[in-house]
Amino acid sequence: MTTSTARRGRLIQVARSALVIFFAFPLLFMFVASFKPDAQIFADLGSIKAILPVGDVSLENYRGVFDRVPAARFLVNSVLVSAVTVVLGILINSMAAFALSRMRWRGRRVVLAAIIATLIVPFETFALPLVWWVNKLPWLEIHGFQLRLTEGWLDTYQVQILPFVANAFSIYLFYQYFTSIPVELDEAARMDGAGWFGIYRRVVMPLSGPAIATVAILTFLPAWNSYLWPLMVVQSEELRPVMIGIQYFFQLNVSWGQIMAYASMITVPVLVLFVAFQRAFIGSIASAGVKG
Repeated sequence: MTTSTARRGRLIQVARSALVIFFAFPLLFMFVASFKPDAQIFADLGSIKAILPVGDVSLENYRGVFDRVPAARFLVNSVLVSAVTVVLGILINSMAAFALSRMRWRGRRVVLAAIIATLIVPFETFALPLVWWVNKLPWLEIHGFQLRLTEGWLDTYQVQILPFVANAFSIYLFYQYFTSIPVELDEAARMDGAGWFGIYRRVVMPLSGPAIATVAILTFLPAWNSYLWPLMVVQSEELRPVMIGIQYFFQLNVSWGQIMAYASMITVPVLVLFVAFQRAFIGSIASAGVKG
């Protein structure tokens, strides 16, 4: 029995290793190819050299990226948009979930059902109406020492952030996690004089680290990978995110080495974020699965 269990364990490890190699292969190829010229990339495709840093290896493709597109500006824009979206998303969605899960008021189940129902509506169906609405919304701008009310959010940072702060899946994930926290903690806090916001800030949120990490990752990914929406609402080059920069490399002379270098640059922040929060992310998903 022990031998059978050990053999099963080895088979599981081999299967896991094979899956890791299978899913990591495209990333490894992309990263290695980013250091090679186009001729070397195509010459190595039929051999193991495709994933090995051998041959004519240099940083020329990375230098070419910054010569071809304002990559640094695009990266700053995406970091800004993604970070603000994540922070506001955690705040707004967690407060909405708190009201739905901890407070008792008439119609909250109907509201929750309506929020969940929006998950089945694809973004493409309301993208054009959303463009029309954001072009009509007012905004306060500072000119010198005066505030001026303007109309339209097109070609701004806020049009890339605010429409995506509230998210139905994030609200539902927070809702599921909040319902697993004992209500008795709320009652104890109320006896100490805490109001609803005090319970939210001092009791519920400090216990919701895994849910916060999960929502942070799931909010960051679409914000970082956003392509269609910025393409529709952002015209100024100084406001564009990193994904829009990909189309620059398919104009005139296509350089696959530079494309791989640019793709590597915009993939690293996503990998770093996931590695930093992977334990909390997996813990949150596992706890939701056990509860559900």
